[in-house]
Amino acid sequence: MRFRTFITSLAALSWVLLVTGTAVASEETQLIQSINTYRSQAQPCANLASQELPPLTTDPRLNLPATGTVDLQPMLARASYPMVTVQAITLSGPRDAQSAMAAIQESFCQVVLNPQFVDIGVSRADRDWRIVLARPLLAGGLGNSQAEGRKMLDLINAARSVPHQCGGQPYSAASPLTWNDNLTSAAESHSRSMANNNFFDHKGRNGGTPGDRAELAGYIGQQIGENIAAGQDNARKVVDGWLASPGHCANLMNPQFRELGAAYAVDPKSDAGIYWTAVFGVQ
Repeated sequence: MRFRTFITSLAALSWVLLVTGTAVASEETQLIQSINTYRSQAQPCANLASQELPPLTTDPRLNLPATGTVDLQPMLARASYPMVTVQAITLSGPRDAQSAMAAIQESFCQVVLNPQFVDIGVSRADRDWRIVLARPLLAGGLGNSQAEGRKMLDLINAARSVPHQCGGQPYSAASPLTWNDNLTSAAESHSRSMANNNFFDHKGRNGGTPGDRAELAGYIGQQIGENIAAGQDNARKVVDGWLASPGHCANLMNPQFRELGAAYAVDPKSDAGIYWTAVFGVQ
């Protein structure tokens, strides 16, 4: 098998490949599902363990030709995908999605486990594959950090009002969470730290845990949970991604939690641009 990868960070846009035939589309869909399942659990990669990541969103504008030379900038420009960062993986040899996923895990785990990517497109021609992962420009219209955090609270409470299946675990509807300023302070400080220091982890740069940050912010709780996200440009996308990720979904639906604080931070020099933190607690 031959593998190639290409990285660029040009502000550009995307191209659409029309795919015919249900078999081809099915294999592409299966590969995207496999990548998202892989991202949903912590994985050993390059001697490190990844974070649980929300699923990538399928965007047909990222379906670039599976064969031949691809000039990303003009191709993406034709389809108006507001690209900040894109990475394309090219595979030659895998006969199906399962084989393609094995090749990705072996050679490109750092690409598919990179939290800055939020969108994906996959195309295939026989045994040639191109997998494109991208992050778009942030959309305008975001409110301030606490305003968006309160939107997140409303979205999470709407989710908690009905039963959910988080992976293989069913959850009944749970009581709504209430806003807590101390938890919000903890969430805001961690989002700002991730953005300014360009990292994505529950463990802070000083080694602190979510519980440490909550306590430092003045919240003494019996139990603390934390969800983080990066790259998504609004609270709804973040919450939808968390609901589709078993571990994040379990925190959202945990009936023991009673309070929430949430916030985002932006740093254009960081890989993901925007970082979100939601901290759950019970006193």
